[in-house]
Amino acid sequence: MSDTNAKNTICLWFEKDAQEAARFYAATFPDSEVTAIHKAPGDFPDGKEGEILSVEFTVCGIPCMAINGGPMFRQSEAFSFQIATDTQEETDRYWDAIVGNGGQESHCGWCKSRWGVSWQITPRVLIDALTAGGEEARRAFAAMMEMGKIDIAKIEAARRG
Repeated sequence: MSDTNAKNTICLWFEKDAQEAARFYAATFPDSEVTAIHKAPGDFPDGKEGEILSVEFTVCGIPCMAINGGPMFRQSEAFSFQIATDTQEETDRYWDAIVGNGGQESHCGWCKSRWGVSWQITPRVLIDALTAGGEEARRAFAAMMEMGKIDIAKIEAARRG
């Protein structure tokens, strides 16, 4: 079901793979689904009437829209989804899904899907450590700076000193 009444919707621009990306994100994260697919009512600069123009979906309950807008705009790290995780297994599952399906690893818990959308897969223990302040935060921050995917055991060890 379409949620056209949402007050705020994240809108992502894709060259042509909006439906594939939305389906992948909906299959990867909990409380996520594709809610509507809209075809173009007429020709547009990078497509024809009847082609998929936009896809409504949710990611962890957050309403999103994906638009097949053509190649003129690209995703950048200036925007990312931050997904809080509770366990290493959950962290590994999301990270591996994104990176293992044509994505790309980055640093400090960041990775990028094959469509260029950036994701922060962030264990809550890291968030708690960084917001604790003082030496605990400094140690956890230093440990995080050495990581790609976040290792919860190493963050917990850094917190303890």
